[in-house]
Amino acid sequence: MNGPQSALRRRSGIGLTSSRARQRLAEQLQRRGIRSQEVLEQIRRAPRHLFIDEALERYAYQDNALPIGAGQTISQPYVVALMTQALLMDEDGRMRRPGKVLEVGSGSGYQTAILAPLVRRLFAIERIRSLLESARPLLRELGCENVRLRHGDGAQGWPGQAPFDGILVAAAAAAVPETLLNQLAPGGRLVMPVGVPSRQELLRIERSDDGEVRETLAPVAFVPLLPGQE
Repeated sequence: MNGPQSALRRRSGIGLTSSRARQRLAEQLQRRGIRSQEVLEQIRRAPRHLFIDEALERYAYQDNALPIGAGQTISQPYVVALMTQALLMDEDGRMRRPGKVLEVGSGSGYQTAILAPLVRRLFAIERIRSLLESARPLLRELGCENVRLRHGDGAQGWPGQAPFDGILVAAAAAAVPETLLNQLAPGGRLVMPVGVPSRQELLRIERSDDGEVRETLAPVAFVPLLPGQE
């Protein structure tokens, strides 16, 4: 099926891409330890199949990373949910609603779509222009009106909008870039994968009056945080 009917069918979600498939995925993530009902609700709502190539949409609601072109991947839903929860949930289970959040490495926009409804303003950077230009109209169509997208070097952050109450980085580096740490507001959190390709761990840093509190959350596997832009 091609043409307008095919596009409508894809956006509506039928069979493997239906709301029922998203519900099953949310239930699976809850069993794996995702506690935030707000995050799980966004997993149920976000049409992940629209953020990947149509040829791969049968795999959209499996808990796996998938290629999105340009040597990049869309993170597995569990990792997306875990990073979002780590950024926003306190130990008592309460969810923060930060005023300004920076997302580095927005890719095709799926993590952006999960995070945007849970924060007041989201500033997202992607170094690969083709991915950014594909994500922009889709996020607009999904009603993510509080998102500003920028083509640029994510390791440099967004100095003109700093400081940020939260920073989420969807690419791995050997160490957290000082440029990003310097853009984190007091009381803010930064979540990103850190390590070498064969061994990466998801790290959460919270800035307090007494310094930084660092916590290792889980082993992960991400594409590298590269300088520059394409």
